[in-house]
Amino acid sequence: MFQIPLSALSYQCYMTRLLDLGIDHIRNIIMDMAKLSENSVFTAIESYEKGVDVKTQIFEWSEILRVQQEEVADLAIELIARYQPVAGDLRFIRSCMEIAYGFSRFGRYSYDIVDVLETMGYIFDCDKVAVLEMAKKVREMILLSVAALQSRDKDAASKLYEMDDTVDELYWKYLRKAITPSRNEEKTGVMTRRCHASALLILKYLERISDHACYVGDSVNYIVTGESRPRR
Repeated sequence: MFQIPLSALSYQCYMTRLLDLGIDHIRNIIMDMAKLSENSVFTAIESYEKGVDVKTQIFEWSEILRVQQEEVADLAIELIARYQPVAGDLRFIRSCMEIAYGFSRFGRYSYDIVDVLETMGYIFDCDKVAVLEMAKKVREMILLSVAALQSRDKDAASKLYEMDDTVDELYWKYLRKAITPSRNEEKTGVMTRRCHASALLILKYLERISDHACYVGDSVNYIVTGESRPRR
């Protein structure tokens, strides 16, 4: 069957349209990852607070996020190789690879948290104030990073790093407390060590989630401005 060849302009518009479809596909995957990673972290925190066993569920979500990250990376590479995007499109595609990695790490650290809970066993009598205080701040950071991605808020990165400073301070504050036992803690022995060990591990995972929330903000800033921010 005879086909009328596309003009150079029509061909360019056709290729641009295909690129736009690919970018929309990446964007949809990223937003799905954002929601799932958010749920993973919040569910892991709730597991720590209420003692609910969610390890199987968190593992499944973590695996889904890992697969989605690979899907974003493969699609991004294909779009770059096939359509040679420039300017804003290229920045968006590149940044999505980093954002997808960050959301995947949210899922992995969520699994690490529930794994700590299973390993440590009974910790219902532990003082959970420090962990829940940091968890609240990290939750705010996750919501802000996702909102920044949706609205292309280039200023969110600065806010996220300010919040990250608070998270770091909470971690070091608890660490100093853990290595300076009181007389009462010396009497309680194993239980105190179990509480401190579980809290420190979970605090560290939350601190890393906080860092990756900042990196999402950095990526949004790069998408909008084209300028890379030095990471701390």
